[in-house]
Amino acid sequence: MSRYEEVARVLRERIENGEYQAGGTLPRYEELTQEFSAGRGVIAGAIAVLEREGLVRPVKRRGIVVLERLERRRIQRGHLIMRDPQRGYVFPAATHPGEPWDVHGRPVREYVPASDRAAELLGVPPGTPTLRRRRITSPAGEPPFQLVDTWLSAEAVRDAPRVGDASTGPGGYLDRLEEAGHGPIHWTEYTRTRMPNRDECAALEISPEMPVLETAIVGTSAQTSNVLEVTVRAIPADRVELVTELRRADSASWPTEPVQP
Repeated sequence: MSRYEEVARVLRERIENGEYQAGGTLPRYEELTQEFSAGRGVIAGAIAVLEREGLVRPVKRRGIVVLERLERRRIQRGHLIMRDPQRGYVFPAATHPGEPWDVHGRPVREYVPASDRAAELLGVPPGTPTLRRRRITSPAGEPPFQLVDTWLSAEAVRDAPRVGDASTGPGGYLDRLEEAGHGPIHWTEYTRTRMPNRDECAALEISPEMPVLETAIVGTSAQTSNVLEVTVRAIPADRVELVTELRRADSASWPTEPVQP
């Protein structure tokens, strides 16, 4: 075990034993270098390990903050899109449809340069001014769990202007798009892991060392076959695991036929 891994092990044990409590901070670098008789690089390496594990994150003017440990959620996303009479479409999510969720801060809608990912999926040049609807949500009573950005194409805004309103009405912006002649919308989901950007670190209260699980749902018009909207969710990777029930094809039925010599 390398020296920085040894230091990380000791600090991890102190966090787990409650010596360093959630919301508090680790000792300063100077104190840690003295205690462990190690250089600053060793301490930095140890802290980076703890950041990747979701135990701490650096906060400007505060230091290395100890994070609350949250139970990892198992997501069985499936492929089924449902509909609620009050809320409209309900997509496979990180929870069961009836669980209460909180919104952190105020949802924001504004024209901003399209991110590289949004531009790729919308089929526009990166940086194109695009209407983005942003919200930060979590299961009720928990810290921020996911950052959700919905990017709406110029065609979507032109044909259904209410998608840019603070309140888009019953069924939300998707109902407004389908009422404008684009229904039934077809959706495709893309899932990948990546490192977070600065906005995501701040909004989700995570370290830059913590990967995020990204799901991008792309909605395509039935009328024009153009992409109307892209919804990108970023969830810290230490808070979720994906679960898929595997099924047997006919060729894998049991009992199996004996192999003939």
